[in-house]
Amino acid sequence: MKNFDLDNRRYVIGGVAIFIVVVYIIRLFTLQITSDDYKKSADSNAFLKKIEYPSRGVIKDRNGKLMVYNQPAYDVMVVMNEVGDHLDTLELCDALNITKEDFIRRVNTMKDRNKNPGYSRFTQQMLISQLSDKDFSLFQEKMFRFPGFYVQRRSIRQYNYPYAAHVLGDVAEVSPADIEEDDYYIPGDYIGKLGVERSYEKQLRGEKGIQILLRDAHGRIKGRYQNGALDQKPKPGKNLTLAIDLELQALGERLMEGKIGGIVAIDPKTGEVLCMVSSPSYDPRLMVGRQRSKNHALLSQDAWKPLLNRSIMGQYPPGSTFKTTQGLTFMTEGIIHPTQTAYPCYRGFVFKGLRVGCHGHGSPLSLVPALSTSCNGYFCWGLYYMIGNHKYGSVQKAMNKWRDYLVSMGFGYKLGVDLPGEKRGLIPNADFYDKAYKGQWSGLTIISIAIGQGEVNATPLQIANLGATIANRGYFITPHVVKKVEGEPLDSLYTKRRYTMASRESYDYVVKGMRASAMGGTCKALAHYDFQACGKTGTAQNRGHDHSVFMGFAPMDNPQIAVAVYVENGGWGATYGVPIGGLIMEQYIHGKLSDASLSKASEIQHRRIAYGSVER
Repeated sequence: MKNFDLDNRRYVIGGVAIFIVVVYIIRLFTLQITSDDYKKSADSNAFLKKIEYPSRGVIKDRNGKLMVYNQPAYDVMVVMNEVGDHLDTLELCDALNITKEDFIRRVNTMKDRNKNPGYSRFTQQMLISQLSDKDFSLFQEKMFRFPGFYVQRRSIRQYNYPYAAHVLGDVAEVSPADIEEDDYYIPGDYIGKLGVERSYEKQLRGEKGIQILLRDAHGRIKGRYQNGALDQKPKPGKNLTLAIDLELQALGERLMEGKIGGIVAIDPKTGEVLCMVSSPSYDPRLMVGRQRSKNHALLSQDAWKPLLNRSIMGQYPPGSTFKTTQGLTFMTEGIIHPTQTAYPCYRGFVFKGLRVGCHGHGSPLSLVPALSTSCNGYFCWGLYYMIGNHKYGSVQKAMNKWRDYLVSMGFGYKLGVDLPGEKRGLIPNADFYDKAYKGQWSGLTIISIAIGQGEVNATPLQIANLGATIANRGYFITPHVVKKVEGEPLDSLYTKRRYTMASRESYDYVVKGMRASAMGGTCKALAHYDFQACGKTGTAQNRGHDHSVFMGFAPMDNPQIAVAVYVENGGWGATYGVPIGGLIMEQYIHGKLSDASLSKASEIQHRRIAYGSVER
């Protein structure tokens, strides 16, 4: 009779044996193929791979003045697998000039894989960054007592001047997101966080090098592996030349002391940004070294938001500077004729119970004096007749045609400046108003956009670009703050002309209007300059005091500079915008200010505007 119990036992024993063999095979596969723990351990015993960091590219202004450079710094690195069990923690902390609690905190942070996903006990990890020369010297004398600890030579950024913080940006330690986004970085590396340091990070950072060093069984360095045949030398970062004129930038920042707003100046021929001021600002030297985090936190908590680059992030009503765009649009579309005086202004636009006020001046006017005197009535009538014109078929099609003109002039979308964080502003279209008014609207409903109020918003950069476009009589080159990158051409975006939809003839008349404004209109403070300045004021309505706005360029027939000034709560455009804009033009065109202008600049610099109950 067959013994089934014996057969069953044989199958069970065989199954167990097969299971054990499979487990061993899987484990061997894991150890030898999928896991590199033992390889790392073996490599770390035999080799020390030492990263050599490249020097970061320096940054100069357009005239060759050194703005940003590098200074040596030292990072303390540790290989935890080499530290051993006999570390004298108190002596180490004394050598590094830190407390025991600080040391424990740093080690725990280093081992936290959520904060440091690249942690390995077999490779060098950052313990302390940017050790001072004094602390480095003290530690170097005692370093032989602490196996597993190394010093990595690095460099840190230094800023020569207290200006252009928003343009330059800063450099800080990489975040986990930075590491995940780009495998060039490892924990402890540095990356540009803001400004050109961020937007030109790949050009500035260079390429890392590596030294492969041999070690004996006791971890002592015995020399270079294969005499350095496999070593790679670091490649330094590329130097940048900014379009910024340092002297012009310094003047702009002094003029904006005690005020909130921005100044942007552009070379119309090239699109190069000559100065970019955002106020309040801060000294870029605060964002260097081990105090960066503390200073950044203080600036972040400041109610006046000094970290905000208002020149490209501030979205404001452009006010009457916008009337130039309306003149260009209406004339090109045949809504107005440059010499026609058909539109009345009874101290404003008055029609069907609606009133948009205006200051006293002669009436009716043609285009040139309407710009010179900044007549609200003229441009409100122009918008009313365009939106209601039957040739477009509907108010929606007329509105979108109007919008297309403004977009072609650089409004409503990001211009594409080579800085992070640019905002687009707002140019409404038909869908916007259909949603707001459920399809029941007309030119009267939206009349305030004709004078740069209502739903229209723009950045100071866009307003300055408008000045450059008028100076060029119909085209602009995308504004950019970097003039040259060492060894490579600029992006073609910053060399190509972008033409608007407006006619050349319309630009000629708008230029005449802006010149008339400078000679005897709302910008008459520009009349005394020995160069032919053209300007347009803006007084943008606000819940509190109005904003003071200016847009202009000079000289009229050979433009070298276009400028926009925006001073929050500054009142009339002629109060702050025009005098500041004139000083910026003079400084750039002549390279200096006259004695009278120096006195005027000092007086403006020391003026303070009360914001609420507090003066800046």
